[in-house]
Amino acid sequence: MIWLIPLAVFIFGLIVGSFLNVVIYRYQTGYTVLGRSGCLICGQELKWFELVPVLSFLIQLGRCRTCQAKISWQYPVVELLTAALFLGSFWRGNGLAWTLVVDWIIFSLLIVITVYDWRHKIIPDHFVYGLIVVALLRSVWLGWAGNAALVGLAFGLSLWLLWFVSRGRWLGLGDAKLALGLGLFLGWPATFSAAALAFWSGALVGLALVALKSYNLKSEVPFAPFLFLGAALVYLFHLDVFALLSNLSFAV
Repeated sequence: MIWLIPLAVFIFGLIVGSFLNVVIYRYQTGYTVLGRSGCLICGQELKWFELVPVLSFLIQLGRCRTCQAKISWQYPVVELLTAALFLGSFWRGNGLAWTLVVDWIIFSLLIVITVYDWRHKIIPDHFVYGLIVVALLRSVWLGWAGNAALVGLAFGLSLWLLWFVSRGRWLGLGDAKLALGLGLFLGWPATFSAAALAFWSGALVGLALVALKSYNLKSEVPFAPFLFLGAALVYLFHLDVFALLSNLSFAV
């Protein structure tokens, strides 16, 4: 019966992911996150069975039950992503503890920041400042606040310099704030690995989009998703780019 705990964590992650979708869609729209959910097209208030994470989307074939308008794939993707990260954090932490709950909060903030940046090309200050505060408190409790603060400031300052030199053409100021939060969260040397993965993946995706003629070299591609990807991979799989590059050089 031990499998019930991971299952419960996964289901909890789906529920949290459903709430995060509400936050993403309603942020700065004048609607509160506590209001009843409705179709974005016809405005019909949704029944409880239309709000079951992932399942409702699949059963309704991705369409509103009332007006048949298409429902965004963002809903199931965010729900499954949140559930996967919650479960991955649970396995990584070898059990439930207060640090696990804090990590879930951090990943929830990162998901909101990432998806919002992807949709609107801007990182909301409310969420990134919340990330910075939670990550700092986490590092203080774990006893490595000095390491985290230095790494966070160094990473944040480096992206701030890129923003300043390019006058915002290469990166946004929000990316520098996000880098500060990620540095506080991951510390050294994990932050270096996350940064390397973010820049590599961002460059590959950018070149692929240009090759497919979906973007041109002047198009704005949000960087938060790549910072999030790098941080999540390093956190979940203990990736160390230093070690990988070192092993590669010895092999060659």
